[in-house]
Amino acid sequence: MVIEKVAFDKTNQFSTIFTDYINGESRLQPFYDKPPKAESFKKQLQEKKLSAEHRKILCQVLTSQYEKLNEVDDRVSTNIELLKDSRTFTITTGHQLNIFTGPLYFIYKIVSVINTCKALKEAYPDYNFVPVYWMASEDHDFEEISYFRLNGKKIKWKTSQTGAVGRFDPKELKTIIEETPGIPDFFKKAYLKNDSLADAVRDYVNHLFGKHGLVVLDADDSELKKIFSEVILDDCTNNTANSLVNEQSKILDEAGYKTQVYPREINFFYLKDGLRSRLVKENNEYQVLDSDISFTEEGLKKEFEEHPERFSPNVILRPLYQEVILPNLAYFGGPGELAYWFQLKTVFDHYKVPFPILMPRNFALVIPGHVKRKMDKAELTTLDVFTPKHELLKNLALANAQHDIHLNGQRDGILDLFEKVKAMAANIDPTLAPHVEAQQTITANRLDAIQKKFIRAEKKNQADRMRQVEDILENLLPNGTLQERTDNFLNFFMANPSFVDQLIDYFEPFDFRFNVLIDG
Repeated sequence: MVIEKVAFDKTNQFSTIFTDYINGESRLQPFYDKPPKAESFKKQLQEKKLSAEHRKILCQVLTSQYEKLNEVDDRVSTNIELLKDSRTFTITTGHQLNIFTGPLYFIYKIVSVINTCKALKEAYPDYNFVPVYWMASEDHDFEEISYFRLNGKKIKWKTSQTGAVGRFDPKELKTIIEETPGIPDFFKKAYLKNDSLADAVRDYVNHLFGKHGLVVLDADDSELKKIFSEVILDDCTNNTANSLVNEQSKILDEAGYKTQVYPREINFFYLKDGLRSRLVKENNEYQVLDSDISFTEEGLKKEFEEHPERFSPNVILRPLYQEVILPNLAYFGGPGELAYWFQLKTVFDHYKVPFPILMPRNFALVIPGHVKRKMDKAELTTLDVFTPKHELLKNLALANAQHDIHLNGQRDGILDLFEKVKAMAANIDPTLAPHVEAQQTITANRLDAIQKKFIRAEKKNQADRMRQVEDILENLLPNGTLQERTDNFLNFFMANPSFVDQLIDYFEPFDFRFNVLIDG
Protein backbone atom coordinates (compact mmCIF):
# COMPACT_ATOMS: atom_id res chain seq x y z
CA MET A 1 0.00 0.00 0.00
CA VAL A 2 0.94 3.62 -0.56
CA ILE A 3 -0.26 6.21 1.95
CA GLU A 4 -1.13 9.85 1.33
CA LYS A 5 -2.06 12.39 3.99
CA VAL A 6 -4.75 15.02 3.49
CA ALA A 7 -5.55 17.91 5.86
CA PHE A 8 -9.02 17.51 7.36
CA ASP A 9 -10.20 20.87 6.05
CA LYS A 10 -9.35 19.76 2.50
CA THR A 11 -11.78 16.84 2.65
CA ASN A 12 -14.99 18.89 3.06
CA GLN A 13 -16.20 16.22 5.48
CA PHE A 14 -15.52 17.53 9.00
CA SER A 15 -17.36 19.87 11.32
CA THR A 16 -15.96 23.20 12.47
CA ILE A 17 -15.95 22.14 16.13
CA PHE A 18 -13.76 19.15 15.25
CA THR A 19 -11.21 21.05 13.18
CA ASP A 20 -11.16 23.88 15.73
CA TYR A 21 -10.32 21.36 18.46
CA ILE A 22 -7.44 19.92 16.47
CA ASN A 23 -6.16 23.39 15.64
CA GLY A 24 -6.36 24.57 19.26
CA GLU A 25 -9.01 27.27 18.70
CA SER A 26 -9.03 29.40 21.86
CA ARG A 27 -12.82 29.74 22.22
CA LEU A 28 -13.11 25.95 22.54
CA GLN A 29 -10.39 25.52 25.17
CA PRO A 30 -12.67 26.05 28.22
CA PHE A 31 -14.60 22.90 27.31
CA TYR A 32 -11.75 20.41 27.79
CA ASP A 33 -8.75 19.99 30.04
CA LYS A 34 -5.66 19.06 28.02
CA PRO A 35 -5.02 19.15 24.26
CA PRO A 36 -4.53 15.93 22.25
CA LYS A 37 -0.75 15.96 22.34
CA ALA A 38 1.75 13.35 23.53
CA GLU A 39 3.17 15.77 26.11
CA SER A 40 -0.28 16.21 27.70
CA PHE A 41 -0.09 12.67 29.04
CA LYS A 42 2.70 13.51 31.49
CA LYS A 43 0.34 15.59 33.63
CA GLN A 44 -2.60 13.23 33.05
CA LEU A 45 -0.56 10.34 34.45
CA GLN A 46 -0.09 12.27 37.68
CA GLU A 47 -3.71 13.31 38.04
CA LYS A 48 -5.51 10.05 37.23
CA LYS A 49 -5.97 7.76 40.21
CA LEU A 50 -7.93 4.56 40.78
CA SER A 51 -7.96 2.84 44.16
CA ALA A 52 -6.41 -0.60 44.59
CA GLU A 53 -9.84 -1.97 45.54
CA HIS A 54 -11.48 -0.65 42.39
CA ARG A 55 -8.60 -1.98 40.28
CA LYS A 56 -9.09 -5.36 41.91
CA ILE A 57 -12.82 -5.36 41.11
CA LEU A 58 -12.14 -4.33 37.51
CA CYS A 59 -9.66 -7.18 37.04
CA GLN A 60 -12.04 -9.69 38.59
CA VAL A 61 -14.84 -8.62 36.25
CA LEU A 62 -12.59 -8.79 33.20
CA THR A 63 -11.19 -12.17 34.19
CA SER A 64 -14.70 -13.53 34.62
CA GLN A 65 -15.81 -12.17 31.26
CA TYR A 66 -12.80 -13.63 29.44
CA GLU A 67 -13.38 -17.06 30.97
CA LYS A 68 -16.13 -17.47 28.38
CA LEU A 69 -13.54 -17.54 25.59
CA ASN A 70 -11.80 -20.78 24.64
CA GLU A 71 -8.55 -19.03 23.83
CA VAL A 72 -7.19 -15.79 25.25
CA ASP A 73 -3.92 -14.39 23.98
CA ASP A 74 -1.21 -14.15 26.65
CA ARG A 75 -0.88 -10.42 25.95
CA VAL A 76 -4.52 -9.88 26.88
CA SER A 77 -4.17 -11.92 30.09
CA THR A 78 -1.01 -9.99 30.96
CA ASN A 79 -2.73 -6.66 30.40
CA ILE A 80 -5.67 -7.62 32.62
CA GLU A 81 -3.27 -8.61 35.37
CA LEU A 82 -1.30 -5.36 34.90
CA LEU A 83 -4.44 -3.35 35.62
CA LYS A 84 -3.93 -4.15 39.31
CA ASP A 85 -0.70 -2.12 39.20
CA SER A 86 -1.01 1.59 40.05
CA ARG A 87 1.40 2.36 37.21
CA THR A 88 -0.95 0.88 34.62
CA PHE A 89 -3.42 3.04 32.71
CA THR A 90 -5.90 2.54 29.93
CA ILE A 91 -6.54 4.22 26.58
CA THR A 92 -10.15 3.65 25.59
CA THR A 93 -12.54 3.79 22.70
CA GLY A 94 -16.18 2.77 22.70
CA HIS A 95 -18.61 1.62 20.08
CA GLN A 96 -21.93 -0.08 19.51
CA LEU A 97 -22.18 -3.81 18.86
CA ASN A 98 -22.74 -3.48 15.11
CA ILE A 99 -23.09 -6.84 13.43
CA PHE A 100 -19.93 -8.07 11.67
CA THR A 101 -18.19 -4.91 13.04
CA GLY A 102 -20.47 -2.52 11.13
CA PRO A 103 -18.74 0.45 9.44
CA LEU A 104 -15.00 0.54 8.85
CA TYR A 105 -14.34 3.22 11.42
CA PHE A 106 -14.99 0.71 14.20
CA ILE A 107 -11.73 -0.95 13.17
CA TYR A 108 -9.99 2.42 12.88
CA LYS A 109 -10.97 3.33 16.45
CA ILE A 110 -9.40 0.20 17.87
CA VAL A 111 -6.24 0.57 15.79
CA SER A 112 -5.97 4.11 17.17
CA VAL A 113 -5.96 3.01 20.82
CA ILE A 114 -3.55 0.14 20.17
CA ASN A 115 -1.03 2.40 18.44
CA THR A 116 -1.37 5.10 21.09
CA CYS A 117 -0.49 2.61 23.82
CA LYS A 118 2.63 1.66 21.89
CA ALA A 119 3.63 5.30 21.43
CA LEU A 120 3.02 6.14 25.10
CA LYS A 121 5.07 3.17 26.28
CA GLU A 122 8.01 4.53 24.31
CA ALA A 123 7.48 8.03 25.70
CA TYR A 124 6.80 6.94 29.31
CA PRO A 125 8.56 3.56 29.80
CA ASP A 126 7.97 3.49 33.57
CA TYR A 127 4.21 3.06 33.01
CA ASN A 128 2.03 0.46 31.35
CA PHE A 129 -0.70 1.30 28.85
CA VAL A 130 -3.60 -1.00 28.06
CA PRO A 131 -5.83 -0.51 25.01
CA VAL A 132 -9.51 -0.96 25.88
CA TYR A 133 -12.61 -1.39 23.74
CA TRP A 134 -15.70 -0.42 25.74
CA MET A 135 -18.69 -2.31 24.38
CA ALA A 136 -21.94 -0.32 24.27
CA SER A 137 -23.72 -3.49 25.34
CA GLU A 138 -26.48 -1.65 27.22
CA ASP A 139 -27.61 0.34 24.20
CA HIS A 140 -31.14 -0.52 23.07
CA ASP A 141 -31.10 1.15 19.65
CA PHE A 142 -31.10 -2.09 17.68
CA GLU A 143 -31.83 -0.34 14.38
CA GLU A 144 -28.40 1.33 14.43
CA ILE A 145 -26.51 -1.95 14.81
CA SER A 146 -28.75 -4.22 12.72
CA TYR A 147 -26.98 -4.02 9.35
CA PHE A 148 -23.70 -3.82 7.51
CA ARG A 149 -22.75 -2.96 3.94
CA LEU A 150 -20.82 -5.58 1.99
CA ASN A 151 -19.95 -5.25 -1.71
CA GLY A 152 -22.45 -2.44 -2.07
CA LYS A 153 -25.30 -4.47 -0.56
CA LYS A 154 -27.01 -3.69 2.74
CA ILE A 155 -27.38 -6.87 4.81
CA LYS A 156 -29.83 -6.58 7.69
CA TRP A 157 -30.65 -8.62 10.81
CA LYS A 158 -34.34 -8.82 11.64
CA THR A 159 -35.37 -9.88 15.13
CA SER A 160 -38.16 -9.55 17.66
CA GLN A 161 -35.72 -9.32 20.58
CA THR A 162 -35.87 -6.14 22.67
CA GLY A 163 -33.93 -4.42 25.42
CA ALA A 164 -30.17 -4.05 25.73
CA VAL A 165 -28.60 -5.37 22.52
CA GLY A 166 -25.66 -6.93 24.37
CA ARG A 167 -28.09 -9.45 25.85
CA PHE A 168 -29.54 -10.49 22.45
CA ASP A 169 -29.09 -14.09 21.30
CA PRO A 170 -26.76 -13.85 18.26
CA LYS A 171 -27.58 -17.32 16.91
CA GLU A 172 -30.30 -15.69 14.80
CA LEU A 173 -27.45 -14.46 12.59
CA LYS A 174 -27.07 -17.99 11.24
CA THR A 175 -29.27 -17.14 8.25
CA ILE A 176 -27.09 -14.17 7.28
CA ILE A 177 -23.97 -16.30 7.67
CA GLU A 178 -25.40 -19.02 5.43
CA GLU A 179 -26.61 -16.58 2.80
CA THR A 180 -23.44 -14.45 2.64
CA PRO A 181 -20.52 -16.16 0.84
CA GLY A 182 -17.07 -15.80 2.31
CA ILE A 183 -17.94 -14.95 5.92
CA PRO A 184 -14.78 -15.83 7.91
CA ASP A 185 -14.93 -18.74 10.35
CA PHE A 186 -14.16 -16.52 13.36
CA PHE A 187 -17.47 -14.72 12.83
CA LYS A 188 -19.32 -18.03 12.51
CA LYS A 189 -17.80 -19.29 15.75
CA ALA A 190 -18.47 -16.03 17.61
CA TYR A 191 -22.12 -15.71 16.63
CA LEU A 192 -23.17 -19.35 16.69
CA LYS A 193 -21.39 -20.54 19.83
CA ASN A 194 -22.11 -17.65 22.21
CA ASP A 195 -25.34 -16.97 24.04
CA SER A 196 -25.20 -13.17 24.00
CA LEU A 197 -24.22 -10.56 21.43
CA ALA A 198 -21.77 -9.04 23.92
CA ASP A 199 -19.96 -12.36 24.31
CA ALA A 200 -19.93 -12.83 20.54
CA VAL A 201 -18.42 -9.39 19.93
CA ARG A 202 -15.74 -10.00 22.56
CA ASP A 203 -14.99 -13.29 20.80
CA TYR A 204 -14.37 -11.90 17.32
CA VAL A 205 -12.68 -8.69 18.52
CA ASN A 206 -10.33 -10.87 20.54
CA HIS A 207 -9.59 -12.88 17.39
CA LEU A 208 -8.75 -9.73 15.43
CA PHE A 209 -6.88 -7.76 18.10
CA GLY A 210 -5.98 -10.08 20.95
CA LYS A 211 -2.38 -10.37 19.78
CA HIS A 212 -2.07 -6.61 20.31
CA GLY A 213 -3.24 -6.88 23.92
CA LEU A 214 -6.64 -5.24 23.38
CA VAL A 215 -8.95 -5.70 26.37
CA VAL A 216 -12.69 -5.77 25.74
CA LEU A 217 -14.89 -4.55 28.60
CA ASP A 218 -18.62 -5.11 29.05
CA ALA A 219 -19.67 -2.61 31.73
CA ASP A 220 -23.13 -4.19 32.06
CA ASP A 221 -22.07 -5.58 35.41
CA SER A 222 -23.39 -5.28 38.97
CA GLU A 223 -19.96 -4.96 40.62
CA LEU A 224 -18.91 -2.15 38.32
CA LYS A 225 -22.23 -0.35 38.81
CA LYS A 226 -21.65 -0.41 42.58
CA ILE A 227 -18.49 1.65 42.07
CA PHE A 228 -20.69 4.21 40.32
CA SER A 229 -23.33 4.21 43.08
CA GLU A 230 -22.76 7.78 44.27
CA VAL A 231 -23.49 9.19 40.82
CA ILE A 232 -26.45 6.91 40.13
CA LEU A 233 -28.29 7.82 43.31
CA ASP A 234 -27.36 11.50 43.10
CA ASP A 235 -28.63 11.79 39.54
CA CYS A 236 -31.88 10.03 40.32
CA THR A 237 -32.64 12.11 43.40
CA ASN A 238 -30.90 15.46 42.79
CA ASN A 239 -30.74 15.68 38.97
CA THR A 240 -27.27 17.20 39.20
CA ALA A 241 -26.07 16.43 35.68
CA ASN A 242 -29.14 17.98 34.08
CA SER A 243 -28.44 21.50 35.29
CA LEU A 244 -24.67 21.22 34.76
CA VAL A 245 -24.92 20.01 31.16
CA ASN A 246 -27.65 22.49 30.26
CA GLU A 247 -25.52 25.37 31.48
CA GLN A 248 -22.42 24.07 29.70
CA SER A 249 -24.40 23.54 26.51
CA LYS A 250 -25.68 27.11 26.62
CA ILE A 251 -22.12 28.43 26.90
CA LEU A 252 -21.01 26.16 24.05
CA ASP A 253 -23.86 27.48 21.89
CA GLU A 254 -22.87 31.07 22.72
CA ALA A 255 -19.32 30.25 21.61
CA GLY A 256 -20.75 29.40 18.19
CA TYR A 257 -20.84 25.61 18.39
CA LYS A 258 -23.81 23.32 18.01
CA THR A 259 -24.59 21.03 20.95
CA GLN A 260 -24.91 17.31 20.26
CA VAL A 261 -26.77 15.78 23.20
CA TYR A 262 -29.50 16.84 25.59
CA PRO A 263 -29.68 15.86 29.26
CA ARG A 264 -32.77 14.76 31.15
CA GLU A 265 -33.67 15.24 34.78
CA ILE A 266 -32.74 11.57 35.30
CA ASN A 267 -30.03 10.26 32.99
CA PHE A 268 -30.54 6.56 33.65
CA PHE A 269 -32.55 3.80 32.08
CA TYR A 270 -34.03 0.86 33.93
CA LEU A 271 -32.66 -2.35 32.46
CA LYS A 272 -34.33 -5.72 32.91
CA ASP A 273 -35.70 -8.74 30.99
CA GLY A 274 -35.84 -7.33 27.47
CA LEU A 275 -36.58 -3.82 28.76
CA ARG A 276 -34.40 -0.72 28.71
CA SER A 277 -36.61 2.25 29.40
CA ARG A 278 -36.20 5.70 30.89
CA LEU A 279 -36.59 6.43 34.57
CA VAL A 280 -38.74 9.51 35.25
CA LYS A 281 -40.05 11.05 38.45
CA GLU A 282 -43.79 11.74 38.50
CA ASN A 283 -45.94 12.56 41.51
CA ASN A 284 -43.11 11.73 43.95
CA GLU A 285 -42.67 8.27 42.42
CA TYR A 286 -40.07 6.92 40.04
CA GLN A 287 -41.74 5.47 36.95
CA VAL A 288 -40.19 3.19 34.35
CA LEU A 289 -41.67 4.33 31.05
CA ASP A 290 -43.35 1.74 28.81
CA SER A 291 -43.91 -0.52 31.84
CA ASP A 292 -45.96 -0.79 35.03
CA ILE A 293 -42.82 -0.63 37.20
CA SER A 294 -42.54 2.18 39.75
CA PHE A 295 -40.68 2.96 42.98
CA THR A 296 -40.79 5.31 45.90
CA GLU A 297 -37.48 7.00 46.66
CA GLU A 298 -36.75 4.43 49.37
CA GLY A 299 -37.85 1.66 47.02
CA LEU A 300 -35.52 2.97 44.31
CA LYS A 301 -32.54 2.95 46.70
CA LYS A 302 -33.44 -0.57 47.78
CA GLU A 303 -33.68 -1.67 44.15
CA PHE A 304 -30.21 -0.27 43.51
CA GLU A 305 -28.76 -2.02 46.57
CA GLU A 306 -30.17 -5.36 45.42
CA HIS A 307 -29.80 -4.95 41.64
CA PRO A 308 -27.31 -2.22 40.66
CA GLU A 309 -27.00 -3.79 37.19
CA ARG A 310 -30.53 -2.59 36.43
CA PHE A 311 -29.44 1.06 36.32
CA SER A 312 -28.06 1.93 32.88
CA PRO A 313 -26.54 5.37 32.14
CA ASN A 314 -27.54 7.30 29.04
CA VAL A 315 -25.19 9.21 26.75
CA ILE A 316 -24.77 12.00 29.33
CA LEU A 317 -23.38 9.81 32.13
CA ARG A 318 -21.89 6.86 30.28
CA PRO A 319 -18.60 8.78 29.78
CA LEU A 320 -18.39 9.52 33.50
CA TYR A 321 -19.13 5.87 34.32
CA GLN A 322 -16.25 4.88 32.08
CA GLU A 323 -13.84 7.25 33.76
CA VAL A 324 -14.91 6.23 37.28
CA ILE A 325 -14.30 2.50 36.79
CA LEU A 326 -11.20 2.65 34.55
CA PRO A 327 -7.71 4.07 35.18
CA ASN A 328 -8.22 5.87 31.90
CA LEU A 329 -6.11 8.65 30.40
CA ALA A 330 -7.71 9.31 27.02
CA TYR A 331 -10.78 8.57 24.95
CA PHE A 332 -10.68 8.11 21.18
CA GLY A 333 -13.68 9.14 19.12
CA GLY A 334 -14.90 10.74 15.93
CA PRO A 335 -16.20 14.29 15.42
CA GLY A 336 -19.70 13.68 16.79
CA GLU A 337 -18.45 11.85 19.88
CA LEU A 338 -15.81 14.38 20.85
CA ALA A 339 -18.30 17.20 20.33
CA TYR A 340 -20.66 15.88 23.00
CA TRP A 341 -17.81 15.33 25.47
CA PHE A 342 -17.30 19.12 25.40
CA GLN A 343 -20.73 19.44 27.02
CA LEU A 344 -19.70 17.25 29.96
CA LYS A 345 -16.59 18.80 31.51
CA THR A 346 -18.48 20.52 34.34
CA VAL A 347 -20.05 17.16 35.29
CA PHE A 348 -16.55 15.71 35.68
CA ASP A 349 -15.46 18.74 37.69
CA HIS A 350 -18.47 18.39 40.01
CA TYR A 351 -17.75 14.74 40.79
CA LYS A 352 -13.99 15.42 40.98
CA VAL A 353 -13.13 12.93 38.22
CA PRO A 354 -10.23 13.88 35.90
CA PHE A 355 -11.45 14.75 32.42
CA PRO A 356 -9.77 12.45 29.86
CA ILE A 357 -7.69 13.70 26.98
CA LEU A 358 -9.99 13.65 23.97
CA MET A 359 -8.16 12.05 21.06
CA PRO A 360 -9.38 12.17 17.45
CA ARG A 361 -9.36 8.65 16.09
CA ASN A 362 -7.62 7.81 12.82
CA PHE A 363 -9.60 8.38 9.63
CA ALA A 364 -8.99 6.73 6.28
CA LEU A 365 -10.08 6.14 2.72
CA VAL A 366 -8.98 2.90 1.09
CA ILE A 367 -8.55 3.09 -2.69
CA PRO A 368 -8.43 -0.41 -4.22
CA GLY A 369 -6.07 -0.98 -7.14
CA HIS A 370 -8.81 -1.23 -9.77
CA VAL A 371 -10.33 2.07 -8.62
CA LYS A 372 -6.92 3.78 -8.64
CA ARG A 373 -6.43 2.71 -12.24
CA LYS A 374 -9.79 4.28 -13.14
CA MET A 375 -8.74 7.45 -11.32
CA ASP A 376 -5.51 7.60 -13.30
CA LYS A 377 -7.40 7.12 -16.58
CA ALA A 378 -9.82 9.91 -15.64
CA GLU A 379 -6.88 12.06 -14.47
CA LEU A 380 -8.35 12.41 -10.98
CA THR A 381 -6.17 13.29 -8.00
CA THR A 382 -6.84 12.35 -4.39
CA LEU A 383 -8.00 15.90 -3.62
CA ASP A 384 -10.39 15.71 -6.58
CA VAL A 385 -12.19 12.85 -4.82
CA PHE A 386 -12.99 15.15 -1.88
CA THR A 387 -14.23 18.01 -4.08
CA PRO A 388 -18.04 18.36 -3.98
CA LYS A 389 -19.37 16.31 -6.89
CA HIS A 390 -21.20 19.11 -8.70
CA GLU A 391 -18.10 21.28 -8.52
CA LEU A 392 -15.78 18.48 -9.65
CA LEU A 393 -17.94 17.56 -12.66
CA LYS A 394 -18.19 21.22 -13.64
CA ASN A 395 -14.41 21.67 -13.39
CA LEU A 396 -13.79 18.55 -15.45
CA ALA A 397 -16.27 19.64 -18.11
CA LEU A 398 -14.58 23.03 -18.38
CA ALA A 399 -11.07 21.58 -18.40
CA ASN A 400 -11.83 19.06 -21.15
CA ALA A 401 -14.23 21.12 -23.28
CA GLN A 402 -13.57 21.12 -27.03
CA HIS A 403 -15.37 24.44 -27.39
CA ASP A 404 -15.07 27.79 -25.62
CA ILE A 405 -17.96 27.74 -23.18
CA HIS A 406 -16.87 30.65 -21.02
CA LEU A 407 -18.77 33.92 -21.22
CA ASN A 408 -16.39 35.79 -18.96
CA GLY A 409 -15.19 38.28 -21.57
CA GLN A 410 -18.56 38.78 -23.18
CA ARG A 411 -20.32 38.99 -19.82
CA ASP A 412 -17.90 41.59 -18.50
CA GLY A 413 -18.20 43.63 -21.69
CA ILE A 414 -21.98 43.67 -21.58
CA LEU A 415 -22.06 44.60 -17.90
CA ASP A 416 -19.48 47.36 -18.50
CA LEU A 417 -21.80 48.76 -21.17
CA PHE A 418 -24.60 48.86 -18.63
CA GLU A 419 -22.34 50.85 -16.30
CA LYS A 420 -21.90 53.47 -19.04
CA VAL A 421 -25.63 53.54 -19.73
CA LYS A 422 -26.30 53.88 -16.01
CA ALA A 423 -23.99 56.91 -15.84
CA MET A 424 -25.77 58.50 -18.80
CA ALA A 425 -29.16 57.84 -17.16
CA ALA A 426 -28.04 59.46 -13.93
CA ASN A 427 -27.02 62.62 -15.80
CA ILE A 428 -30.35 62.79 -17.65
CA ASP A 429 -32.60 61.87 -14.70
CA PRO A 430 -31.26 60.34 -11.43
CA THR A 431 -34.46 58.33 -11.04
CA LEU A 432 -33.59 56.34 -14.21
CA ALA A 433 -30.35 54.86 -12.77
CA PRO A 434 -32.10 52.25 -10.55
CA HIS A 435 -34.09 51.06 -13.58
CA VAL A 436 -30.91 50.56 -15.60
CA GLU A 437 -29.27 48.78 -12.66
CA ALA A 438 -32.23 46.40 -12.36
CA GLN A 439 -31.95 45.57 -16.06
CA GLN A 440 -28.20 45.01 -15.55
CA THR A 441 -28.93 42.47 -12.80
CA ILE A 442 -31.51 40.68 -14.96
CA THR A 443 -29.05 40.50 -17.85
CA ALA A 444 -26.27 39.16 -15.60
CA ASN A 445 -28.56 36.40 -14.32
CA ARG A 446 -29.60 35.49 -17.87
CA LEU A 447 -25.98 35.30 -18.99
CA ASP A 448 -25.20 33.05 -16.01
CA ALA A 449 -28.12 30.80 -17.01
CA ILE A 450 -26.81 30.63 -20.57
CA GLN A 451 -23.36 29.60 -19.34
CA LYS A 452 -24.89 26.90 -17.13
CA LYS A 453 -26.65 25.53 -20.20
CA PHE A 454 -23.35 25.57 -22.06
CA ILE A 455 -21.77 23.56 -19.20
CA ARG A 456 -24.67 21.09 -19.12
CA ALA A 457 -24.35 20.59 -22.86
CA GLU A 458 -20.63 20.03 -22.52
CA LYS A 459 -21.25 17.46 -19.78
CA LYS A 460 -23.48 15.60 -22.23
CA ASN A 461 -20.70 15.73 -24.79
CA GLN A 462 -18.44 14.16 -22.15
CA ALA A 463 -21.08 11.73 -20.85
CA ASP A 464 -18.76 8.72 -20.73
CA ARG A 465 -16.14 10.62 -18.74
CA MET A 466 -18.80 11.97 -16.35
CA ARG A 467 -20.19 8.46 -15.73
CA GLN A 468 -16.71 7.11 -15.06
CA VAL A 469 -16.05 9.84 -12.52
CA GLU A 470 -19.42 9.33 -10.82
CA ASP A 471 -18.70 5.59 -10.57
CA ILE A 472 -15.35 6.33 -8.92
CA LEU A 473 -16.95 8.73 -6.45
CA GLU A 474 -19.74 6.28 -5.59
CA ASN A 475 -17.16 3.58 -4.92
CA LEU A 476 -15.02 5.79 -2.66
CA LEU A 477 -17.66 8.09 -1.15
CA PRO A 478 -20.94 6.13 -1.24
CA ASN A 479 -23.86 8.58 -1.41
CA GLY A 480 -21.37 11.36 -0.78
CA THR A 481 -20.44 9.91 2.62
CA LEU A 482 -17.00 8.85 3.79
CA GLN A 483 -16.30 5.23 2.89
CA GLU A 484 -15.41 4.46 6.51
CA ARG A 485 -18.95 5.35 7.63
CA THR A 486 -20.66 2.96 5.22
CA ASP A 487 -18.45 0.10 4.04
CA ASN A 488 -17.61 -2.90 6.18
CA PHE A 489 -14.02 -4.00 6.71
CA LEU A 490 -14.83 -7.37 5.09
CA ASN A 491 -14.81 -5.56 1.74
CA PHE A 492 -11.04 -5.40 2.16
CA PHE A 493 -10.24 -8.14 4.69
CA MET A 494 -11.66 -10.99 2.59
CA ALA A 495 -9.27 -10.11 -0.25
CA ASN A 496 -6.42 -9.13 2.06
CA PRO A 497 -6.24 -10.96 5.43
CA SER A 498 -3.34 -8.66 6.40
CA PHE A 499 -5.59 -5.59 6.15
CA VAL A 500 -5.87 -4.96 9.91
CA ASP A 501 -2.15 -5.45 10.49
CA GLN A 502 -1.41 -3.00 7.68
CA LEU A 503 -3.61 -0.39 9.32
CA ILE A 504 -1.64 -0.80 12.54
CA ASP A 505 1.57 -0.29 10.57
CA TYR A 506 0.35 2.79 8.70
CA PHE A 507 -1.75 4.74 11.19
CA GLU A 508 -0.07 7.28 13.47
CA PRO A 509 -2.13 8.28 16.52
CA PHE A 510 -0.80 11.83 16.88
CA ASP A 511 -0.83 12.67 13.16
CA PHE A 512 -4.13 14.50 12.78
CA ARG A 513 -4.54 14.19 9.05
CA PHE A 514 -6.79 12.06 6.88
CA ASN A 515 -5.16 8.84 5.65
CA VAL A 516 -5.60 7.76 2.05
CA LEU A 517 -4.44 4.17 1.59
CA ILE A 518 -3.81 3.26 -2.04
CA ASP A 519 -3.54 -0.39 -2.99
CA GLY A 520 -0.73 -0.31 -5.49
